[in-house]
Order: sequence, then structure tokens, then C-alpha cells
Amino acid sequence: MAKKTLNVALVGYGFMGRAHSNAFLQAGRFFDLPYQIVLQGACARKKDRIEVFAANWGYASAETDWRRLVDRKDIDLIDIASPNDTHAEIAIAAAQAGKMVLCEKPLGRNASEAEAMTEAVEAAKVPNMVWYNYRRVPAVMLIKHLLDSGRFGKIFHYRAKFLQDWTISAALPQGGEGLWRLDVSIAGSGVTGDLLAHAIDTALWLNGPIAEVSAMTHNLTGQVEPVGIDDASAFLARFRNGSLATFEATRYARGHKALYTLEINGEHASAAWDLHDLHRIQFFDHRDEGGLRGWRNIHVTDGEHPYMKHWWVPGLQIGYEHTFTHQVADFLDALGQGNAAAPTFRDALETDRVTDAVLASAKNHSWEKIR
Repeated sequence: MAKKTLNVALVGYGFMGRAHSNAFLQAGRFFDLPYQIVLQGACARKKDRIEVFAANWGYASAETDWRRLVDRKDIDLIDIASPNDTHAEIAIAAAQAGKMVLCEKPLGRNASEAEAMTEAVEAAKVPNMVWYNYRRVPAVMLIKHLLDSGRFGKIFHYRAKFLQDWTISAALPQGGEGLWRLDVSIAGSGVTGDLLAHAIDTALWLNGPIAEVSAMTHNLTGQVEPVGIDDASAFLARFRNGSLATFEATRYARGHKALYTLEINGEHASAAWDLHDLHRIQFFDHRDEGGLRGWRNIHVTDGEHPYMKHWWVPGLQIGYEHTFTHQVADFLDALGQGNAAAPTFRDALETDRVTDAVLASAKNHSWEKIR
């Protein structure tokens, strides 16, 4: 049977633009989906670069003004992969034009922007999703399945960290092409909204809502000009289920390029995951026979594991880029069934509310409740 066509337009052509484009191209090749994606348009401010990008990835046209994409009748979905300060305006306009909207994380520079975006897509009743791709790592999804099946029992602890080292320089420019994440007016915050947002989204998905946080942040450079972003951020949290948590993110952890780890400790079991070894989980179940009780190293590549039947034979691994392909596949699957694919804008709004509370707590030296 002929599949429905879904005409997609992309705003942004950097690192995330490439990741999204690859996912749009690959999803239908590995998953049986109800829609055939057509890459209709790509947009960025620099005409020569966006034309090269569009030709390379197979977009039918190149634009320098995203408003033209929103106005076009031959486009069904706007995908936002541009810097954070553009998210709200583009998403709201796209929703009001009746377009489906996908948006890179964080949803807004703050919860206020995210609320406006959420209200817009919900008022327009357009399908929407935010690219928190680590939910789609098969090993992380396996932890989710184990949690939902009750294997852990009552949850006691959650801990996560995301460590990098690429901004250790007092002379590093704040802003500009490639460094806009270091400009608070564009990014909204530093590692809290960039790195911890990933850790928070995963935590909310796995362990439920966070009730309150107590945080500290630190600016580690700024001899040349004042720094508005947070270079390092750490906070304590209490989830509504009573479990305690620690979160940490920094771009000043020398030797770490992208060390994202999480661990959950429950009444009966514990699990741990490391992005550097993303196809494995460490799992401990206290109900195992005493003499054989210990941590299991589970290689998540079997056809019974989440998503893996769509890829290679057991034992062969997949990587970072596949998480975006999984997200496109889940979105199109849900769309065909008339359902929403998480995380929706409303889901991502909850992450922005937590990051707002983290920044407020660090400023006020107080516990902040999540509203």
C-alpha cells in the first residue's frame, strides 16, 4: 500500500541539523512506518552554506528566512535545529500556521518561553516532540522497561552526571558561530540548560516528577568579559516518590568529552548506564541466588531488546546517531495511530521548570520547589 507523504522542513544546519537529517533519511529504511518523509526545504541565514547543505542531504529547496517555510503549503512539519533564542518564535509561528513542530532541546531558554510554546502547539492541536534523544538509547529504554515492570521495587536513589572539557580557556569567545552556547542571551543558561537538561529529562521519564532542588553553579572564566552562563552546575533533588538524587554537569572536567552516566538504586535492584559504553547496562538484582548474586553486564544488542530487531544481528552495536532515527520512527508510528510521541512540548516544559528552579536555587542559596 502507498504510504502517506510527510513533507518536512528543517531550520538550522549545524551539528543537530545533520543528526536530524540523517534520521529523517534512515527511519523509513529500517522501520515499517505509515509515512514517507520528503525533505522539502532547509533554512539558514547564510545562502551559500544552506544551499550546499540542502544539496548534500537531499532537501528540495533552500531558504534564508524560516517564515517562508512556515508559509509554504507544501510543508507539513517544521523541525527546529537552530540556536535556543530562535525556538519560541519559530515554534509558535509554525503551530499557528497548522504545522507539526519538532524542536531541539532545551525547549525554551526558560520555562516562560517553553510555556508559550506549549500553549501554542496545544491550542493549534498540532503534533509536537522535543529531541531528547537519550530516551531512545536501547540500553536506557531497557532500564525503563525494568522499572515499569516493578523489578526495582521502591526507588531510593537516582544520580546522574554529564561531564565535558571543551571550554577550559579564559580567552574562549562567548557567542558567534559554533560558540553560541556560551552566550547567555542566546543559550539561556550554560551547562544547566545544555547538559543537565538531558539528565533531567531522562530522570523525569525514568523516575517521575521532581519535587524540589537545592543547587549551586559556578562561572569559571571571565577575565576578559563577564560570563553570563554557568560553566559548572550541581544540585540535590527530591523526587515526588521520595527518592533522593544528585545531578552534576560541567565543561571543566579535564579528560572528559561527553561522560553522561546515570544510576538508579531501588529496594530490590539497581542499574547503571554510561554513554561511553552506550550499548550496555550494569544490573544488580538482590533476589538472585546468594552464591551467584552480583552485578550483571548486559550487552543490549539482542533482538528482544528495545529497537534492536530493526538493526543488525545480536552482538553488533549501534551508536549515537541511531537514537535520532528511533525518535523519528516513534514519532511517525504515533502519528499514524493518532497518538503523541514523548517527549512532547509539555513533557519538555517540565524539564525547563526544573532547570529554572536549579538556577534560582543557586542564585538564592535556597531549596526551590518545582511548580
